[in-house]
Amino acid sequence: MPGKKGRKDAELEFRNTALADALQTQDMAAVAFALRHGPTVVPLLRVGDRDNPLDSGEVWTYRDPDSGDIALLLFSDAAHKPETLPPGVALQSPAWLRAFLQAHSDRITTVFFDIAGPHPMQATPADLLAALGL
Repeated sequence: MPGKKGRKDAELEFRNTALADALQTQDMAAVAFALRHGPTVVPLLRVGDRDNPLDSGEVWTYRDPDSGDIALLLFSDAAHKPETLPPGVALQSPAWLRAFLQAHSDRITTVFFDIAGPHPMQATPADLLAALGL
């Protein structure tokens, strides 16, 4: 079945191996390097329109029902995204992550990487912006 193999191969591309390795060692300098030089898997509430390259979809964020704090969840691999999150994902560039954090850093209180494991890590938007060179 050629269709299934092609779909499986496409799923395998939704990862950043350097980021996964950095998270395994909990090395913030290595995480910063991986974020500056590779993509990040981002969960989407709404997937973008394939016919419109300017439509990258709508990023899913978590709002704590008690405090109202908003968290951005990022993943080193789409396979690490919990099934309970919306099914869509995007592979976003370092420039996209920088722009997104700059635009929303006043509302996002924390960023979680691979929140369900295998090696979760947490940072503030300001820490990530500094890691991305801002």
